[in-house]
Amino acid sequence: MTRPIASVSTVLGAGLIALLVAVPAHAQDQKRRKSISPFIEIGQVVTADLKNNDVLTYSTVAAGVSASVETKRAQVQVSYRYERRFSYSKRVGDDDVHSGLARASFIVAPGLTLEGGAIATRVRSDIRGAAPGTLAGNVDNISQVYSVYAGPNFASHVGPVGVAASYRYGFTKVEAPGVTGVPAGSPRLDAFDTSQSHVFNASAGVKAGTILPVGVNVSVGYERGTAGQLDQKFESKVARVDLVLPVAPTLALTAGAGYEKITVSQKDPLRDGNGVPVTDARGRFVTDPTSPQRIAYQTDGIIYDAGVIWRPSSRTTLQARAGRRYGGTTYSGSFSYAASRALGIQVGVYDSVDTFGRQLRNGIANLPTSFIEQRDTFGQQFSGCTFGNPGAPGAGSAGGSAGGCLNGVFQSISTAAYRARGIDAVIAAKRGAVSFGVGGGYATRRFSAPVGTGFNINGVTDDSYYAQAFAAAAIDSNSGVNGNVFANYYDSGIASAPGVFSTGATGLYYRNFGRISTTASAGIYSFSQKGTDDQLSAQGQVGVRYQF
Repeated sequence: MTRPIASVSTVLGAGLIALLVAVPAHAQDQKRRKSISPFIEIGQVVTADLKNNDVLTYSTVAAGVSASVETKRAQVQVSYRYERRFSYSKRVGDDDVHSGLARASFIVAPGLTLEGGAIATRVRSDIRGAAPGTLAGNVDNISQVYSVYAGPNFASHVGPVGVAASYRYGFTKVEAPGVTGVPAGSPRLDAFDTSQSHVFNASAGVKAGTILPVGVNVSVGYERGTAGQLDQKFESKVARVDLVLPVAPTLALTAGAGYEKITVSQKDPLRDGNGVPVTDARGRFVTDPTSPQRIAYQTDGIIYDAGVIWRPSSRTTLQARAGRRYGGTTYSGSFSYAASRALGIQVGVYDSVDTFGRQLRNGIANLPTSFIEQRDTFGQQFSGCTFGNPGAPGAGSAGGSAGGCLNGVFQSISTAAYRARGIDAVIAAKRGAVSFGVGGGYATRRFSAPVGTGFNINGVTDDSYYAQAFAAAAIDSNSGVNGNVFANYYDSGIASAPGVFSTGATGLYYRNFGRISTTASAGIYSFSQKGTDDQLSAQGQVGVRYQF
């Protein structure tokens, strides 16, 4: 794993911590809930291959911060951990591991808010390869990912007309993977590098009964994104009108129509004298400077949909739509239910044309600003389901939703554009000293790429299924336990590449002695794929943390 001189995650973490310290001055006259807890940690790890009786050990040194601010005008939470691994032999790599999530929302002025988010995590790279569920020891097919987004939101009224506008900037960086576990001779897929995006949306509308019996909303949007691999470009323009007709106190019908144009293009890879794509030292395609910009995906025309909105109470909302978009039938919807401050349910059905950086930016934005931190040193922190903190202050707000899952984004990493469809569901709850969460879903992607860009994945469809459960309980004021179980199945859709199935479980016990806390962790992981030997491994760790 490469180690950048100035890690992107370190810069992002420092910036967001600065935001925590510099909470706007107008918050000083409010009741403030503020917690900033830096820490350092040392640990000893042992991993055992239960199939081959192979045992590895290494030491870890880590530093990080857990921080949150809750006021009427600010909601911020940051969880970040940097770990350095030291092996006793060359059998285990000396790696740097960054893991963190930050979400922030500030009310700058009446009607004007500023929000942002950042993530650092390690995830699968090639969907055909290994699917490590625990990240102890030597793991294949893993890339370090960094991503950040930020921008303002504005909402106000001009007489009876409500107006709104927003802007988002997003940036994503992915380090190239090492060994992927894909059999030798398999077609080479592209390797994502960096991307950035700019998104602008504006709307104006009136509520039903204000001027007309129906509510009317007119909206426009523009997005432009670029990716370094093969000079990819993404451009989207959309304009539409939506109508809402109340038919009962809690039920309304909705319909909308408009125009949309999406274009995704990229260049060809440079080829050697044998016609084989040239790659750089990190395995990425070298872009042919003489290649024209070639269309990978394009849609241009009228879009429309219709559906229902059901709001039986302020705690329950259901929306469902069906229509025509992207040249075919499309379905989308959402359901949220806050049974109480201690229980939340979130379900989302999505259908969109995406790139990896774009989908990750939107995924981070959908995560709550108050979430449960898990002291799980073996798991893939924040790359699966992140559960909201239902018992936290502000949990009843939009920033305290039940949570969300990034599994559909992180099933693999690809530069190529794709149509992403799927469903995610999350339940988060807290009862007394016990917190738990359950999440899962299904994701499918259909790729679009021009012929000639290396191995052609145009028209290839991949699928993934995932489930995760988390629980934490305090034994007393100074000790507690938590645990995770998960299962994943991946089908790449590429010929001769069999599906991948992985399961695992991790658990942790902690004991606090003032500022010093001790932990004992254990995990077990299994992996199976047709044509390869099944894997079964176990992990253990003991550690000591000092909290400043």
